[in-house]
Amino acid sequence: MTTVSEQRLARIFVEVADTLVDEFDLIEFLQMLADRAAGLIDTATVGLLLADEQNRLRFMAASDETTKLLELFQLQWQDGPCLDAFRDAEPVVNADLRTASARWPRFAPYATAAGFRSVHAVPLRLRSDVIGAMGVFGTGSTNLDDADVQIVQALADVAAIGLLQERAIHRGEILTEQLQGALNSRIVIEQAKGAVAQAHRISVDAAFELLRAYARRTNRRLSDVAHLVVTDLGSLSDLTTT
Repeated sequence: MTTVSEQRLARIFVEVADTLVDEFDLIEFLQMLADRAAGLIDTATVGLLLADEQNRLRFMAASDETTKLLELFQLQWQDGPCLDAFRDAEPVVNADLRTASARWPRFAPYATAAGFRSVHAVPLRLRSDVIGAMGVFGTGSTNLDDADVQIVQALADVAAIGLLQERAIHRGEILTEQLQGALNSRIVIEQAKGAVAQAHRISVDAAFELLRAYARRTNRRLSDVAHLVVTDLGSLSDLTTT
């Protein structure tokens, strides 16, 4: 892992905790978590999966588009480290993808062909409640030591605590509604990313950053901005204004 000062770690955890307020934007929160976790580890990207009301994992956020495809591939073939971390409620640490074909016969060759060499996956959990998984994919042979694993797991645990707030624990329908709403929003966001990328002739990753920047600049939810893009892209003439 990149050498990280205690001050930087403290800032990241404060930022994560500060985002967990009433009516917080779940999609933006998970995207921020993926970005911050990726920034802690050399040559790594991060993806996040959450379980829906039927306890099936769904894609929610990734630090880049390639990692999103890795997560979607795992879900499509039901094969990969994030699924193992979710099912077993235990982290998958320092797996070498070049020698992991026996463990993940579909995922390992696909990820290796995409340029990845190592993978780590941790469950999003609070005690016995496991609600998702976070995957850390390295393009180099990045090994995590015990302290690194504890930091990554701590970030995942903070996310789980936020998603299992007291009101949601006692009223399960609120959490279900919130997660389902986020899953629906994710579909619209993917459509918006494609529309902006095509309209401005930029990459999908760059389009996503434009959407996020516009949402922050105008103090709107990311999902609301995405819906506006899908329904009336022409009204966002200032989308690329910095």
